[in-house]
Amino acid sequence: MARPVQSIERAAAVLELLSTAPAEMGVTELAESLGLAKSTTHGIVRTLCEVGLVEQDPGTGRYRVGRGLAELGGAPVDVHQLRSLAANWLDGLAVRAAESVRLAVPEAGRVVVVHHVFRPDDSRQVLEVGTERPAHACALGKVLLANGGQLASDFTPFTRRTVTDARRLATELTAVRHRGWAVEVEERVTGEAGVARPVRGRGGRVVAAAGVTGTPERLLGRDGAPHPWLLEQLADAVRAVSAELARI
Repeated sequence: MARPVQSIERAAAVLELLSTAPAEMGVTELAESLGLAKSTTHGIVRTLCEVGLVEQDPGTGRYRVGRGLAELGGAPVDVHQLRSLAANWLDGLAVRAAESVRLAVPEAGRVVVVHHVFRPDDSRQVLEVGTERPAHACALGKVLLANGGQLASDFTPFTRRTVTDARRLATELTAVRHRGWAVEVEERVTGEAGVARPVRGRGGRVVAAAGVTGTPERLLGRDGAPHPWLLEQLADAVRAVSAELARI
């Protein structure tokens, strides 16, 4: 079987991301969302512009899909296949982190939990597979929003810490794209924190988000940032899942 051409996969990922983004995107945003070098991303979008698949706004310099691809959308991920590929890695993450782990996908403008691993202790827990989470108030949703997800969000306040300002959220999403992870601190549930990273499919397109949930005391340091060991363990897990997805 012939090996896939990496440059074509990357170009397809750029097109899919632009077609699902809520607004035009700059080269830096595209590069961070896809995990590519800025120079590589610039070369791709310039080539796509030359062949008419992408257009650049002359005023802002930002990019959008061309007229012929205005309705282009990424193929929805096979949730059953995704769960099967991710289960072993995320189950292991829950054991190592001693916390609950969730995998979520964007579905019809919603953040839907498709895999839930219980915290490995004797506490009472409820399975959340199939449930929805507010995109603006959870780490999973922020990862998906930051990487081109068109998710419905009415900025409903769940706690006093919920981000309800569009500009503040936009600033946070830019930071999420840049550093590769999102955090929530009592924004959805008082006494709960969460950390999430993107899961990527072929070409680097973000197809899901995986995250760890626990108390702020267990997940975060005194500076309010996630513990480095937790970020690394989560990174190892999503990297492994992404590698599995890239092979199918």
